[in-house]
Amino acid sequence: MPTGVALRDVREHLFAAADRVLLRDGPSGLTSRAVTAEAEVAKGVLHRHFTDFDDFLAAFVQDRAHRIDAQATTLLNTAGQGTVADNITAALDAVFMSVAMAIVPLITFRDELRARLRDTWPAGVPVLTEAAEMLADYLRAEQKAGRVAKSASADLLAPTLIGAAHLLFADRTGPRPTIEALRRTVITVLSGAQPE
Repeated sequence: MPTGVALRDVREHLFAAADRVLLRDGPSGLTSRAVTAEAEVAKGVLHRHFTDFDDFLAAFVQDRAHRIDAQATTLLNTAGQGTVADNITAALDAVFMSVAMAIVPLITFRDELRARLRDTWPAGVPVLTEAAEMLADYLRAEQKAGRVAKSASADLLAPTLIGAAHLLFADRTGPRPTIEALRRTVITVLSGAQPE
């Protein structure tokens, strides 16, 4: 591995490498050696910036979970425009086509990572929890705009949408679900939330 190469943002460089390894090889392939090889840096680079590999993974998961914030802003800005189903479909597609889908089995796969995340993430699964909050905020905005029934529970619809979409995307090795299949799922979940 090359040494002495100055990296501007070592953490992001390593996180980007982890994204690629995780998407290509799954959680069992995500090792410190695989990450440093993918990043083309000496193994010591990772350990200079993180106490151990689980510390790296916890920081990686938290960073990727916080990336949903920008997506949440984009979704919230669509309130009152287009259709509710299309807006949610696009947001879910973006969430599940990102590294987010691969993070869920990673958290399930590594006991030590789950333990470390509990310190800062006491409930839910990082990434999916943020995505559910994003959808709930959006649904509340659409309720104010009169496009979602006031009687609908945004806090129940949001995780239902996440769970239904998760089932469509759960098989990493199979074909990617079509946008139309995702849209039909969204429309079905929202069927009882039409304004009166």
